[in-house]
Amino acid sequence: MSDVSAPARRDKEKDRDRDRDRERERERERESSARAPVGDRPRPAGPRGRPGDDERRGAWSVKARLRARARKKARKGKKQMFQRRKVCRFCADKKLLLDYKEPKTLRLFVSETGKVTPRRISGTCAKHQRKLALQIKRARQIALLPYAPKHI
Repeated sequence: MSDVSAPARRDKEKDRDRDRDRERERERERESSARAPVGDRPRPAGPRGRPGDDERRGAWSVKARLRARARKKARKGKKQMFQRRKVCRFCADKKLLLDYKEPKTLRLFVSETGKVTPRRISGTCAKHQRKLALQIKRARQIALLPYAPKHI
């Protein structure tokens, strides 16, 4: 009679089979990596189905995907209308003075909340926008223009 019981013998055989399978798998991996260079190997598909998405961006949550889709749809829906290029009033009309003593002209460049209108909206050039901001501040200082919207 043998020293090892039948269940113990079966366990040893299972372990041996498992080890053999693992070794075969490693050999297959070595062979496949030796055949194809790293750059030519197919990448696993990411969450959007394209290869390599996970590596570039990381996995997106459901909410993030929905938000991205909504942004894309909003961009697509907007129709591009022709807009005339804004021209700086002070460059176009050299006679128009930029002075703190003329609150009527300065009021055109102050919003109803009392803020200085930005260049992209007013159309003034950078040089005149700087001067304009300075003159508005001076006019506010001597109470020709209001600081707060309640005083307008």
